[in-house]
Amino acid sequence: MAETEKKNNEEVLEEKKTKKTSKKSKEAELQAQLDEKNDLYLRLAAEYDNFRKRSQKEKESAYSDSKAKVLEEFLPVIDNFERAAMNSQASLEDYKKGVEMIFGQFDSVFKKLGVEAFGEAGEEFDPNMHSAVMHIDDETLGENIIAEVFSKGYKMGDRILRFAVVKVAN
Repeated sequence: MAETEKKNNEEVLEEKKTKKTSKKSKEAELQAQLDEKNDLYLRLAAEYDNFRKRSQKEKESAYSDSKAKVLEEFLPVIDNFERAAMNSQASLEDYKKGVEMIFGQFDSVFKKLGVEAFGEAGEEFDPNMHSAVMHIDDETLGENIIAEVFSKGYKMGDRILRFAVVKVAN
């Protein structure tokens, strides 16, 4: 009987060792899974941070690039103003013709950029597009009709860049 007890004790000890080994291997397996998920999380966080920084740089770059493209469109106009200013021997008619040509250049640059002028005398007054600085009583004009334009308004699509400053008839 002593031998059977000894065998039983050995079997119990062996079972305890197996359970401990089994627990340790499960813990190791779970720890490995946790480490893998933690590594994946850290990589994802780093990737998101890089994406955020890259997006911010692209946004800043897009603004400065678009600003530079608009200014590039106006460089030939400035060149022609400088040529006109340097030409002191031109007649008054030549100056007038030069200014008209430069105005035409401005107009073509605006069209190319999608900018439209608005606010002409005779149009109906719209407070969403016009800024009335004066009112007059005029029998020949209808009510809320623009009598005089002090400065034209400009828009790009639906966006008002500058309101037209006008005098309105009552």
